[in-house]
Amino acid sequence: MTHSSRAQTGGPRGDVALSKDGLPEWLGPVVRAAETVQPLQLSRFLPPENGAGRQSAVLILFGTGEQGPELLLMERAGSLRSHAGQPSFPGGALDPEDGDPKADGALRAALREAEEETGLDPAGVQLFGVLPRLYIPVSKFVVTPVLGWWREPTPVGVVDPNETARVFTVPVADLTNPANRATTVHPSGHRGPAFLVESTLVWGFTAGVIDRLLHYAGWERSWDREKLVPLDWRS
Repeated sequence: MTHSSRAQTGGPRGDVALSKDGLPEWLGPVVRAAETVQPLQLSRFLPPENGAGRQSAVLILFGTGEQGPELLLMERAGSLRSHAGQPSFPGGALDPEDGDPKADGALRAALREAEEETGLDPAGVQLFGVLPRLYIPVSKFVVTPVLGWWREPTPVGVVDPNETARVFTVPVADLTNPANRATTVHPSGHRGPAFLVESTLVWGFTAGVIDRLLHYAGWERSWDREKLVPLDWRS
């Protein structure tokens, strides 16, 4: 990494910028998907037009592991008030010091939250894209998904057990494996994509974004959408 690119992602409170320079070739389909995907192609839940909702950001971090391309995920602590025990991307609400949500505030928030939750060193991350803002009705979060390349991997793990149960990576090959895919059925009747990976069930907002990314990047493999997993009423 050059000094200039390190400065771009040198810390949540420094200058942050998007850069596609030097990305691995396999990330090309993700870059193109991020540039062309429309909000409704990602989710039917879009931010309220009146501007309501709490601005937040998540970091969708791609790295290279022993089994090839992988994604960084975490499992939220079971004691949390919202989304307890759910696997998710690192992320959270914007703080005032993150800056303008409509400018680079979401980039700073994604890196800051990832550092706070997983111990990730932002200096090793190259941000290369942003997906359209989405909405999580149950928590009223307006979420900006920020895409990153883990150019210089650093150790990660649970920073605060009250917030995070574990931090782990999932090979993209496991996410695209039809045997690991299913459809969750919420007690409300809502159905959504899910992934049975790393001894956990990835569902909800996180699974929805992963599902659409795999689809529009051209990585999706045909899978059995009638393989149903009922969700507990408390979910």
